Amino acid sequence: MEEQSFFSKFLVNLRSSCKYYTGYPKDLGPSRVIHFTSEREFVQLLHQGYPIVVAFTIKSNYSKHLDKVLEESAAEFYPHVKFLRVEWPKYPGFCITRQKKEYPFVEIFHSPEQAAAQGRVADPNITKYSVKVLPFNYDVSAYGFREFFKRHGIRSSDSN
Repeated sequence: MEEQSFFSKFLVNLRSSCKYYTGYPKDLGPSRVIHFTSEREFVQLLHQGYPIVVAFTIKSNYSKHLDKVLEESAAEFYPHVKFLRVEWPKYPGFCITRQKKEYPFVEIFHSPEQAAAQGRVADPNITKYSVKVLPFNYDVSAYGFREFFKRHGIRSSDSN
C-alpha cells in the first residue's frame, strides 16, 4: 500500500513539473487558447505586441490532435505568446484572406509596426500597420513551436 501511495505521488509530481512527460494528461489549468470572434478583436490582440500563433481549423480527427497541442503549447508559452484558433465554418471571410486551400494550417503573426508610408488615406483617424506573418512548417508540438521561435528570434519565455 505504501508503494502505491509513493508511486501515485511520484506521478502527480512528474505530471505537474516535467515539460516533456507525455504519459498521462498534464493539468494545464484554464485554457489559454483564444477563440477567434472578430477581426477587430484580432487586431486588438496584435496591438498587445505579443506573437500570435493562429491555427485555422476545420472539424477533423487531426484538428482534435491540433487542439491538444495548442492547449499544451498555450499553457507552456503563456504569457509571452498568444494562441488563437479560427474555425473555418464560423469565420470563412477571415480564413479566405489567408489564401490557403488545405486545412488545418498554422501561421505566426508578430512584430506589428505602424506602416511607414500611409499612402492615400480616406480617413485621417485610420492608422495602417504592417505585421510579419510566417507560415508554420515545423512539427506540430510544443517542441516544434519552441524550435520555430528560436529559429526566428521570437521571444517565447523570460529566458530568451
